[in-house]
Amino acid sequence: MVAAAAPARIQFLQTPTSQAWVEQAIAHLDTVLLDHSHCERKAAGVAMNLMCRYPSSEKLVRALTAIAQEELSHFELVNQWLERRQVPLQPLPAPPYGAGLSKQVRRVEPDRMLDSLLVAALIEARSHERLGLLAAHCPEPELAQFFHSLMASEARHYGAYWVLATTYFDRATVNARLTELSAIESELLATLHPEPRIHS
Repeated sequence: MVAAAAPARIQFLQTPTSQAWVEQAIAHLDTVLLDHSHCERKAAGVAMNLMCRYPSSEKLVRALTAIAQEELSHFELVNQWLERRQVPLQPLPAPPYGAGLSKQVRRVEPDRMLDSLLVAALIEARSHERLGLLAAHCPEPELAQFFHSLMASEARHYGAYWVLATTYFDRATVNARLTELSAIESELLATLHPEPRIHS
C-alpha cells in the first residue's frame, strides 16, 4: 500500500492530487512514463505555438524559447528511460484534462492570450505537484530521482507563465481569471480517469 499523499501546497492549485491517483500511477509506471513523454512534447508545442501567435511580444518570445528548449530536452530524457525499460513509443488516448482546459480559452484577444498563459501555468503547476508525488512514492530509487530532477523545471515553467500573464495584464484581472480556471482544473481531476496518466 502506498503511503498517503501529503496535502499539496502548490501555488495556483485549489485541490491536491488524490491518493487514488498516486496508487494508480505507481502501479503503472511504464504507462505514466510514456504519457509523460507525450506531455513533454506537447508542452514544447504549446510554447512554440504561443511564440508563433504573438511574435511581437518580445518578453513572451524570449521566455518561451527557453521553455520550449527545456521541454524538448526533457522529452529526450524521458524517451531514454522508455528505451531502457523497453517501452515502445506509441500513441496513448488522452484523458479529458487537456481538452477540458483548452475549452476554457476564450477566442477573442486579449482574453485568448491571458487564458492561454494561465492554462499553461496550471498544467505546469499540476505537473510539478505530481512529479513530486511520483518522486516521493516511486519504489525504484533511480527512477524516483529522475522524477525529482524534473520538479524544479516545472516550477520554473509555471512561474514563467504567471510572470508573463502579469506582464501583459494587470494583477487583479490575472488573479480573478486564475481563480476561475483553477476551479475548473480541480473539477476536471475530481473523478479519477480509469487509465493512468500524468493528468488523469
